[in-house]
Amino acid sequence: MLLWTRRSRAFVLGFFALVVAVVFVAPIATVVAAALAGSWTGPLPSNLGGKNFSTALSDENFASLTVSLQTAFISGVLALIVGTWAALASREAPMWLRRITDAVFHLPIAVPSVAVGLGLLITFNERPLLLGGTKWIVILAHTVLVLAFAFSAVSAALERLDPAYRQAAESLGAGPVRVLTRVTLPLLLPALGAAAGLSIALSMGELGATVMVYPATWKTLPVSIFGLTDRGQVFLAAANTTLLLAVTLVALMVVGRIRRR
Repeated sequence: MLLWTRRSRAFVLGFFALVVAVVFVAPIATVVAAALAGSWTGPLPSNLGGKNFSTALSDENFASLTVSLQTAFISGVLALIVGTWAALASREAPMWLRRITDAVFHLPIAVPSVAVGLGLLITFNERPLLLGGTKWIVILAHTVLVLAFAFSAVSAALERLDPAYRQAAESLGAGPVRVLTRVTLPLLLPALGAAAGLSIALSMGELGATVMVYPATWKTLPVSIFGLTDRGQVFLAAANTTLLLAVTLVALMVVGRIRRR
C-alpha cells in the first residue's frame, strides 16, 4: 500500500517470500525429508521410504497420538467454556475487576510452561485433590495453558460487538438468558471457532508442562517425540512429528468446517 512502484512491490514480496521459505517452509520440509529418509550422510537424504511412518503408526506411537487428540479436544472444550464464561462475566464487572481478571487469565503466558506443570504437580499431588499419576492432571495442565488464548479471543470479540443488538433484544422483552443464547453467543460464533482451533493446535504441540506431570499411561505424542530425539532416533522422531503436523491440520480443518456450518 505504501509502495508506489512495481519494482519496489516485487522486491518486498520477494523478500517476504524468502523469509517465509527460510523460517517456515524449510524446517518443515526438512522434517518431512528426514521422516522419509533411511539415512542422511550427505547433503540430501537417501534410502527414502515409508518405513519410519510404519513404525510411527505402531501400537505405542499410535496410542500417544490418540492421547494427544483426546487431551487437545477435552482441554480445548474446557478452556473455551471457562474462557467464554470469564469474558462474558468480566464484561459486566467494574473496570478494576476486569483488569484483575485479565491479568489472572493471562498469567500462564507470562510464566514458563514448566513452572505451570511443576505448580500443578505439587498442588494436586495430595488429597483431597489427588490428580497426580492420572490423565486429568495432563488435561488440567493443557487447559490452564490454552485458557488465556480462548479468553483473549472471546474478550476481543466482545469488545467489537455492537451493544445495539443486545439493547434491541432487551427492549423487545428478552430476558438475560434469551439475549445470551439467541443474540450474544451466535454473534460470537466466529470468535469461538477461532478460539477452539487455536486451543486445539496449541494443546497438540504442548511439551513443557506435560513432561512435568504426565503418567506412563497417558503420554502425549510430543513427549514421545522428545524421548525418541533424546535417544538419537531422529528419523523416527521426524516421522512422528510429520504425523503430528498432519493430524493437527486435519483437526483444525474439522473445527473450521464446524464453525462455518
